[in-house]
Amino acid sequence: MSPTRSGPADLPHRLDLLKVEFDGAIASVRLNRPAKRNALSDPMITQLHTCFVNLPDSVRAIVLSGEGDHFCAGLDLSELSEHSVAGGIAHSRFWHAAFDQLQFGRAPVIAVLRGAVVGGGLELASAAHIRVAEDSAIYALPEGQRGLFVGGGGSARVPRLIGAQRVADMMLTGRVLSAEEGHAMGLSDYLVEPGYGFERALEL
Repeated sequence: MSPTRSGPADLPHRLDLLKVEFDGAIASVRLNRPAKRNALSDPMITQLHTCFVNLPDSVRAIVLSGEGDHFCAGLDLSELSEHSVAGGIAHSRFWHAAFDQLQFGRAPVIAVLRGAVVGGGLELASAAHIRVAEDSAIYALPEGQRGLFVGGGGSARVPRLIGAQRVADMMLTGRVLSAEEGHAMGLSDYLVEPGYGFERALEL
C-alpha cells in the first residue's frame, strides 16, 4: 500500500485508475473507474496518494472529479475483506494518509460532485476545500447500516461541514440526500445545473 514519490513528468502514465491532466497551473484529477461508479479500491487510494505527493510545484489549484455520471460510490464492496482490530486501524490510517494529502497538500482542491457521492466518496469530497455540486448529486453514508466503520474521515471531516447530529442521522437511518438538501446542509458550496460543475470549478 505504500505510495511512491518520483518526478511528476510521467505521472499521468503511471496512474491507470486516475486521469491526470495539466492546464497551466491547474491540475485535473479524475477518478477513472466509471463501470464501478468510481468506487474506491486500495489501489485507487494508493494512486491518489501518489498523485498528490508528486504534483508539480507549479500547480496552484486542483480540480477533483469522477469519470462518467458519478463522483464516487464509496468503498468497492467487492474488495471488502475482514480485518483484525490492528489491521482495521492500519487500513483506516492508510485512507487518512491519502485524504490528508488533499486537505493539507500544496494547493487548494475543488471537488466537482455529480451522481453518487456516497460513503467513502463523501469522505473524499469532504477533504476538498471547495465543493461544486451538480443537480444530479446524491449524498449518503450507508456504512452504519452495513456495520462498517467510516474509516476515511466520515466521523471527523463530514461533521465539520454539517454537524455531528446530521451525520449520525445519515448513518443510522441510511437517509439519502438530494443535491438541494445537501447544499442546504453545507455539503456543497456551489450548486449548478448538470454538466456545468467542471466549468464552474475552473472559474473559481
